[in-house]
Amino acid sequence: MQTDAVVMSAPGRVRLDRLSLNAPTDTDIVVDIDWSGISAGTERLLWSGTMPNFPGMGYPLVPGYESVGRIVEAGAASGRSLGQAVFVPGAKCFGDVRGLFGGAAARLVLPGARAVPIADDLGERGTLLALAATAHHAIAAPNAPPPELIVGHGVLGRLLARVAIALGHAPPMVWENRTGREAGAQGYEVTRSEDDPRRDYAAIIDASGDASLLDQLVTRLERGGEIVLAGFYSGRLSFDFAPAFMREARLRCAAEFLPADLAEVQRLVAGAALSLDGLISHRRHAAEAQDAYRTAFDDPDCLKMILDWSKPA
Repeated sequence: MQTDAVVMSAPGRVRLDRLSLNAPTDTDIVVDIDWSGISAGTERLLWSGTMPNFPGMGYPLVPGYESVGRIVEAGAASGRSLGQAVFVPGAKCFGDVRGLFGGAAARLVLPGARAVPIADDLGERGTLLALAATAHHAIAAPNAPPPELIVGHGVLGRLLARVAIALGHAPPMVWENRTGREAGAQGYEVTRSEDDPRRDYAAIIDASGDASLLDQLVTRLERGGEIVLAGFYSGRLSFDFAPAFMREARLRCAAEFLPADLAEVQRLVAGAALSLDGLISHRRHAAEAQDAYRTAFDDPDCLKMILDWSKPA
């Protein structure tokens, strides 16, 4: 069995290639992918060559962890059904080519337990479930205070604000200093950091991935306040100790989402408490992968790029 897949052969080099797939077992499913998203966080680091040395890191690799499609084969012990629409958070099924994260392909083989059934009417918006679950994981940690300030109005920042409101929290303030990114707020305010005088935030979530902001964010905390790092950072983080000491500041790293986060955002979407509308700005056919990746990372007007695998090139 073979598939067309996005292969990143080196930083800045992407092509569509034909790869062999591992043979499915009784616990596996085979999924034909309709859409896959391009992550402006982790995949940008793979593209730029600044990704930290995580297990499995190395080129060539198949990126992508935001895929949706339909099951075309289901093993007897897979726990899944033929024809189900599913969200796929990546796969490792390409033989010697690394799957990091392995979701950007026309067909995938993966354990049935790893695929998440989704509503048929989600369509391309299903690619946003990973980011929505990431937002939920950052907000809903045990005993975490609700976010009062979110830094960054990209897709993750918007989902953080939307998830916070969907969970019943007060609408947070959102900072965005990039012109053109301030539009699209749903029930919350977006402003520039210099236009916000407040310095008593109990909880700030950074979705910008900009490590240079940490000192500024510390000065915006109330005593005992918390900064949550929800972006992805390629280098070392540092901050001045004295301002953090005076505020008795707390710092939390939000790890990757868990199955419970996916289940909760699906519940919120199904109940119309959380909208995934208006977040996908660009679409390209998978055959245009090189252009799609450049646009996703270099075009300031690109909020979210997804690849279309549903039609022949």
